[in-house]
Amino acid sequence: MRSFRYRSLIVLLLLQAGCGNDLETVNAISHTYTGPVMSAKNIDVIFSDSGKIQARVTSILLNRYTTPESYMEFPRGFKINIFDSALRTETTISGNWGKRNDYSRVMEAKGNVIVRNESKKQQLNTEHLTWDENRRMIFTSERVKITTQDKIVFGKGLRSNESFSDYTLLQVYGQLMVKKDSI
Repeated sequence: MRSFRYRSLIVLLLLQAGCGNDLETVNAISHTYTGPVMSAKNIDVIFSDSGKIQARVTSILLNRYTTPESYMEFPRGFKINIFDSALRTETTISGNWGKRNDYSRVMEAKGNVIVRNESKKQQLNTEHLTWDENRRMIFTSERVKITTQDKIVFGKGLRSNESFSDYTLLQVYGQLMVKKDSI
């Protein structure tokens, strides 16, 4: 019986010695990774809804994050082609940086943001823009420049459908007439 006690005591001491809490080990295990879970270069992504192709996104670099929410980031710029029902490019949106939330389907663009309505030959320039895919709208509270075939309009704040064919400027502060062939 005595040898059983000694063996049990030795096993218990060995187990306790092996269960230390090394601070570096605990920190390494408990540290939550916040970087991208995926990165891809030279991407070409098609977005569809119920089998209908809606948009195409191209970018030099895509980073996907899952915490705290799932989103894609385009840290080196992007270009989006939005298609009509016949799969013709209706509108393009490009910028120097972008972030698209997967759940809310809202994309934010910053830095030299350009929106073009290809059929109307009109262009929007701004530094910050939000595209709400669910509401099919684009909007900004920043300064904007809108170039059409016959004029250039300056303003601050804009609400528009995503095709940039029907828009409202919140504050207009300048308008220039241009020659038709100068665009």
